[in-house]
Amino acid sequence: MSEKILVLGAGGFVGRHLVRALVHDGRSVVAVSRRPADYGATPVEAIVATPREPSDLLPLLDHVRTVVHLASASSPGSSAGQPLHEIDDNLRPTLALLQAMQQRPDCGLLYVSSGGTLYGDTPGAAANEYSPLHPKSYHGAGKAAAEQFVGAWCSQYDTSATILRPSNVYGPGQSERIGFGIIPCAMGKMLRRETLTVLGDGSAERDYLYIDDFIALCMRVLASRMPRGACALNAASGIDTSLNTLFDTLELATGMQLLRTHAPARAVDVARIALDPSLARRIHGWSATTSLTEGLQRTWSWFNTIRH
Repeated sequence: MSEKILVLGAGGFVGRHLVRALVHDGRSVVAVSRRPADYGATPVEAIVATPREPSDLLPLLDHVRTVVHLASASSPGSSAGQPLHEIDDNLRPTLALLQAMQQRPDCGLLYVSSGGTLYGDTPGAAANEYSPLHPKSYHGAGKAAAEQFVGAWCSQYDTSATILRPSNVYGPGQSERIGFGIIPCAMGKMLRRETLTVLGDGSAERDYLYIDDFIALCMRVLASRMPRGACALNAASGIDTSLNTLFDTLELATGMQLLRTHAPARAVDVARIALDPSLARRIHGWSATTSLTEGLQRTWSWFNTIRH
């Protein structure tokens, strides 16, 4: 029987794109999601489940070569003031997976972490993979803890893991959800001629990575042989952009005005996050190729196709 790739969190924005790319590449995929998901015409083994125990995950690992862990149930804002939310909904399922994978030391792991929340504020040089981790949110702290557990699993069982730390990934297929993605939220407000509430004065800087670029890196990682141990890689465009610049670029890309008002920034929000993606370029020959303007235009075109 051919070896499979198990994708946890396959029904999410990134997961759906990755599943389609893997199937298009001829891979056999087991796609696990909390609720039924649309993977297009791609033939996948789709499983609707929320595995939380090692016993739930062990049967899913049969004939699996690599596990891709994308599942996440929080954002910096949604878990603010609720650290137990990170333990119950994110860390516990991740640790259950690692415990199950102790029975499969030949199986590699691609764990998707969070470059945008791990490093805290980066007022100086862009953060690289050796920069200290200073998460300001419980969400970021949970990701940092998960990375440490992945590293410990690799050390104890002589296994392989690649940890990707993506910046703000956006693009077609990202639905409008409060607290999950400023770009679809802004586009929804534009279409409805509503006013977007911006937390802070709009000077906060982020790195925005187009979905196709991120999927290209995932595919390169999965096509290569992972070395023993845990290897963390930033996945970013390498260009930090203020919210005000993002909104101005969005207006130019769409030809529409975005109405805005401002509210105080939250304690969990960083003022600037800049990421250095050069290690991913050295190891996998990868770099982001989609400009922010082009990515926003493509996303806007898709967004209009789902307009009600």
